[in-house]
Amino acid sequence: MTPHPTATREAWRAARLDLLAAEKEHTRQGDELARRRQALPWVPVEKAYRLQTEDGPATLADLFAGRSQLLVYHFMFGPDYTAGCPSCSAIADGFDGSVADLEAHDVAFAVVSRAPIERLAAYRRRMGWSFRWASSLGSDFDADFCTSFSAEQMHGVVDYNFAGPT
Repeated sequence: MTPHPTATREAWRAARLDLLAAEKEHTRQGDELARRRQALPWVPVEKAYRLQTEDGPATLADLFAGRSQLLVYHFMFGPDYTAGCPSCSAIADGFDGSVADLEAHDVAFAVVSRAPIERLAAYRRRMGWSFRWASSLGSDFDADFCTSFSAEQMHGVVDYNFAGPT
């Protein structure tokens, strides 16, 4: 077992109150970042992005599915990956339960990745998910929205070539 300091209840309480103050400041900073994110200006999407879905080709506008808003989650699953990002996969486990609620509030939900649609669909089935997933392979969508980077840009940062079970 890793050695860990012990203290009196009073010392623990003082340390806990210091940590609580830091946690509250962290929350305030997160709230301010969220406010700034929401205040970002909107930009019209003028490109006719072509995506692939299990139902065939789709435009970004098609993903709205008749709703006034679209929430897109960029799931890290590149063209050469054998499985999805483990963190994205853990997050995606909760998507199916949220889709109905989002749709009830006039928000469409879609997941977009760069892998071929066949690989995305197989992974989605294996994971037991039912949310809408589109492939942006061959389009400028990811680059234009700064959700993916070239191998040269990622060199030395981290290896995202996940080799999961196939």
